[in-house]
Amino acid sequence: MIQKFSSSILIIDDNPDILTSAEMFLEENFSTIISESDPTRISSHINKSNIDIILLDMNFRKGEIEGYEGIFWLDKIKSDYPDMLVILMTAFGDVELAVKGIKKGAFDFITKPWKNAKLLATLISAHRFIESQREKNKFKNQSELLTKTITQNYSQVIGESPAINQLKETLQKVSETDANVLLLGKNGTGKELAARELHRMSNRKNEAFITVDLGAISETLFESEIFGHVKGAFTDAKADKPGRFELADKGTIFLDEIGNLSYNLQSKLLTVIQNKKLTRVGSSKEIPIDVRIICATNMPLKDMIEQGQFRQDLFYRINTFEINIPSLKDRIDDIPLLAEHFLNQYKAKYNKPDLKLDDHVIRQLKNYDWPGNIRELKNIVERATVLSEGKTLEINLQVLPLAYSSKDKDNSGNLNLDENEKHLIIQAIEKNNGNITKAAKELGIQRNALYRRIEKHGL
Repeated sequence: MIQKFSSSILIIDDNPDILTSAEMFLEENFSTIISESDPTRISSHINKSNIDIILLDMNFRKGEIEGYEGIFWLDKIKSDYPDMLVILMTAFGDVELAVKGIKKGAFDFITKPWKNAKLLATLISAHRFIESQREKNKFKNQSELLTKTITQNYSQVIGESPAINQLKETLQKVSETDANVLLLGKNGTGKELAARELHRMSNRKNEAFITVDLGAISETLFESEIFGHVKGAFTDAKADKPGRFELADKGTIFLDEIGNLSYNLQSKLLTVIQNKKLTRVGSSKEIPIDVRIICATNMPLKDMIEQGQFRQDLFYRINTFEINIPSLKDRIDDIPLLAEHFLNQYKAKYNKPDLKLDDHVIRQLKNYDWPGNIRELKNIVERATVLSEGKTLEINLQVLPLAYSSKDKDNSGNLNLDENEKHLIIQAIEKNNGNITKAAKELGIQRNALYRRIEKHGL
């Protein structure tokens, strides 16, 4: 059984024998074939049957050989349905007329009487073109949806502290330019979020935002991943592949962990940034690129320059604007907003809609030093969401060691009732790995009573 192509074909010709012949031949290869002798009914067929390809005769009136009618209907079709594929048919092989039709938007032409193999090949070519366009549009739509989703997820810089308000103001100003930006800050402070915010507010917001973790790409794969390669460039290069810079063309590329890039690869990156051109591995053809570059690192690049570990010329290329992202301990007042934000995310994810933050939990979070910054806060809130058994978020105090000083643990010889109660509570909580329910049970009190004592002692 012959596998039929899925395209629907409309054949327009005033000769019934031509219509019958074409229909009988093509119905073996295509899913839908519709014949029509009256070109005024073209729109009706397109709207009713979702036509993909039109096979259009150039002459309709008896004795007409100039092809003007065909050109007229071609213009009409392309005006009303710009994406419609039209293949012209002419009985006289008028190349000049056919070329005119191609210039006006026809996909191809064939001459009558046609050879079946030629007709079939032309229509299959049109079918494959349609499929490729559908795939392209599908990818574009998916990309737009993904970009929208990513923007929704990452475009919030949460907080109202002086440090974060200053950051928001700086991001707003810098986003209005195309200047390269270097984001500095400790791990977990939200450098990628800041990069996405810069892109979201820029003139490139409707184009691609491509992220590259330079610390995760090996030296051997760097050029292929970043600049792309052509088929046959190396053993596994079975097809042409664009690199990250090409994918980011007209948009933004975010180079994370720029400080981890080796000195040799720094020079190759510098060349592309300076020339605004790249060459795929295995090719000699230069490809122009228009990309805004945002880099990020937690490493001291200026010290690395003095030590000969980072190129000074590359440093000046990537930090037209240098923005420092504040650590979480420098924006303690934002912790309640951040914790609430993450809790709302994980309540939905783990189906715990009634879970809430208590004041004593907020105090615990604000008393912590946060070496892992926002990333650590997010992880702790997620873990607490999963483990909490009631309607109140229960933080695992074992992961918050700085909330309790060593002097609290050494109470030997101290007969002060409050101090000893505080000491016992700390011991019980740490012994039970932060599980408030188990700690309360071991202390012989209700969980709510333990919470009141935790609040009383400012734990």
